[in-house]
Amino acid sequence: MTLLDAAAIFKALTPIQEPESRKSLVELNMIRDINIKPSGIVGFTLVLGGNTAPAVKQSLIDQCKTVVKSLPDVKDVWVKVDMPEKPPVPSSPVSSLTPVQGVKHIVAISSGKGGVGKTSVSVNVAVALAEMGAKVGILDADIYGPNVPLMLGMDAARMEVIKDASGKDIVQPAFNHGVKMISMAFLVDKDQPIVWRGPMLNGVIRQFLYQANWGELDYLIVDMPPGTGDAQLTLVQSVPLAGAVIVTTPQTVSLLDARKGLKMFEQMGVPVLGIVENMSYFIPPDLPDRQYDIFGSGGGSKTASELQVPLLGCVPLEIDLRKGSDRGIPIVLDHPESASAKALISIAKAIAATINSY
Repeated sequence: MTLLDAAAIFKALTPIQEPESRKSLVELNMIRDINIKPSGIVGFTLVLGGNTAPAVKQSLIDQCKTVVKSLPDVKDVWVKVDMPEKPPVPSSPVSSLTPVQGVKHIVAISSGKGGVGKTSVSVNVAVALAEMGAKVGILDADIYGPNVPLMLGMDAARMEVIKDASGKDIVQPAFNHGVKMISMAFLVDKDQPIVWRGPMLNGVIRQFLYQANWGELDYLIVDMPPGTGDAQLTLVQSVPLAGAVIVTTPQTVSLLDARKGLKMFEQMGVPVLGIVENMSYFIPPDLPDRQYDIFGSGGGSKTASELQVPLLGCVPLEIDLRKGSDRGIPIVLDHPESASAKALISIAKAIAATINSY
């Protein structure tokens, strides 16, 4: 089984420096659009300044090819050179990451598309970790559709903003079920739509990260919006992530989008902790020994195998899971003996074990 991925390519290229600044090509965001083909051919774009001397250009191409060809399973390397008039802007997550004070591990839980139960997984994983004795927070980064407060029984709460010694605003997270939480839902009326462009969204996510009194946390779970947009880029380029978890359903269209989300994190150098297959099958409450594959079966396992990442678990669809979410009592607390709760607790343990094995 090959271990070749975008993270390995970035790591191999990191020692190569741009001659004038003596900074890494990766740090300067000069390596882009990595593409790894099953045949072992690796392609990527090398972005250079428009006035780069031909000799320097060729030297950098040769260095890049040499280090990537030295990786296992690489048969050939194709380098496309892009020389815009303006030099590349250093925007690599490697160069600008600022840890959140007091937080040990930050985990992004994301999905390629909406409606796959990503927030339900995020909330139950956070509560399960807290039940294991960890100090846990959850940041609701789904600015346009913040549902974490409802699922944690805090939809009527409000965040308190205080001043620190220097006069800076500090946000006090809400707290329930052993989990600290911040959400955009606390700052707007229930029915008020949030009509923002990217820069405003980026700003509020960074405020939630750095201007919140998170205290000492073992894990900060970030419930991402679906897709691969501004929120994902803001998080990846702001804080060091312990890893990302991709939530999908067995349905083909969901799996296609999940693959895109997974590849995005890989290309940004973020470890993918694994895939969670949600709504794997339906368990009728009157026939608990039966299961129905409403959205198909085996898709999560197949995708995890093809993309060479772990399948963290398969969560069945149970009515109690939906009821608990609506009432603000996660199923890992409400019905810990249920199949869904057991799967989610196992997923939380797998995430913690993977992170702590680094």
